[in-house]
Amino acid sequence: MKIILTFTLLMIPGVVSSMRVTGYSGGGVMITCGYDEAYRGNEKYFCKGQWSTCTDQIKTEEKNKWVQKDRFSLYDDTTSGVFTVTIRDLSERDSGTHYCGTENFGLDPNTKVDLKVITDQQNRSVRGYSGGNIIINFKYEKKHKNHEKYVCKSAADQCFTVINTNRAAEWKHDRRFSVHDDRSAGLLRLFIRELNENDSGEYNITVKVSEEYSFFSEFNLNIRDDDCCVKSISLSAAAGGSVNISCKYPQSHRSDVKFLCWRSGDDLCAEETSVNQSRRWSPEGKIQLYDDREEQLLTGSISHVTEQHSEYWCGVQSDRGHKSFITRVLIRVTETSSSSPSSSSAASFSSVQSSPFTGVSRTSTSLPSLNTSSGSSLIIVLVLVLLVLIIAGLSLLFLCKKHQSRGGDSPSQTGPREHEVVSYTGCDYEEIKDTHKQLPTNPSSNCVYATVQKATGDSQCCITSAEDLNYAVVNFHKESDCPDSVSIRNNQDYSEYAAVSHLTA
Repeated sequence: MKIILTFTLLMIPGVVSSMRVTGYSGGGVMITCGYDEAYRGNEKYFCKGQWSTCTDQIKTEEKNKWVQKDRFSLYDDTTSGVFTVTIRDLSERDSGTHYCGTENFGLDPNTKVDLKVITDQQNRSVRGYSGGNIIINFKYEKKHKNHEKYVCKSAADQCFTVINTNRAAEWKHDRRFSVHDDRSAGLLRLFIRELNENDSGEYNITVKVSEEYSFFSEFNLNIRDDDCCVKSISLSAAAGGSVNISCKYPQSHRSDVKFLCWRSGDDLCAEETSVNQSRRWSPEGKIQLYDDREEQLLTGSISHVTEQHSEYWCGVQSDRGHKSFITRVLIRVTETSSSSPSSSSAASFSSVQSSPFTGVSRTSTSLPSLNTSSGSSLIIVLVLVLLVLIIAGLSLLFLCKKHQSRGGDSPSQTGPREHEVVSYTGCDYEEIKDTHKQLPTNPSSNCVYATVQKATGDSQCCITSAEDLNYAVVNFHKESDCPDSVSIRNNQDYSEYAAVSHLTA
């Protein structure tokens, strides 16, 4: 019975007089209270409020078995001399003073428990898919980074540990379960592979703060076998080439983030690309994704394929960061073909396979248009090509005009007609008659008459032939203001006089 007075707790080994406990809304706490072996047969209870007005939350005479009442459970371990109280589905109204007590005649031995519940938004339900994988994230305060953490599955009023953490930074594996404790980020990640319907149920992720208390986060894992999606596909691509993918996902995940992960050894998401908008391409990179929420279809392209990048996963991510891996994508990399330096393969996930990782579906898939940045680049290239063509056309037109202007001087187009006089203002040039008479020749020489010159004596010519006669220098009398050169063209024979010299009287 409870006695309304202040008393001094006798110092019993393994028994503490008070403790401070922190829990998180939606989660739970486990509080362990010790007692002297003399009280093994006594009733144990857990109450809330000040000692004088403490109201029982749960009380039992049962030994070595769990007793449950609403959100409270109590287990009296008479062998160890301790009893454990579990409170689930915490809320702020659970904050305050509590007591662990042992019913006794006279003074009731007790332990004061100050419980503080912090508001948090931990997910209570996580969905996975048969044949796939799942990653569940659990955030905790960094003050708990060195505390032991473990995962257990509830069954028959007990929680059976499936895996616990170690002090190493790498992943720890146990059968199909893996766990990684990122102490720097205050994040515990639980990975369960090859899911099946037997994995459904209640799980706890527990942080053991001390021997006296632990807190935990509860979640319900629901494994489904959805007809919408295949479990695995196989594709092939040339090394260095590209491959197209197409993944269906359940309608319930239309608004969730979609992702494609590359698996490397123990790390299921060594490299990840995600898309969080409908009908928008993800940023350019090795992996590009496009989510069509109306069709519940994730499409994408993987470039620069290598043998090291041969396993990918399509999946969805909740707003709390939990990831459901729905479809496994296996890529068989072939040697680069000389006739086809790159290959593009496509797969449509439209049929359901009966067993995990065995179904293969390969059909042609046309991807949506690339993002606007790629379209802008194409427009810029086209504009540059058009500018080059315009410049080339203008250059060609200029050359043609220049050629025509030169051709204007051609004797066959614009020159004066036969034996015409070319007149300049104020200047008259005497017409020179070209009669093509045979000139005297000297059989023994082979020279062309080159100069006609007025001299004081007889003129001598050394001519072998009168054909194609050209006069290089002609002397005229002329006015002093007339041009120094003149060209005379003949339609039959072309003769050009390069220099005109005048003799002053």
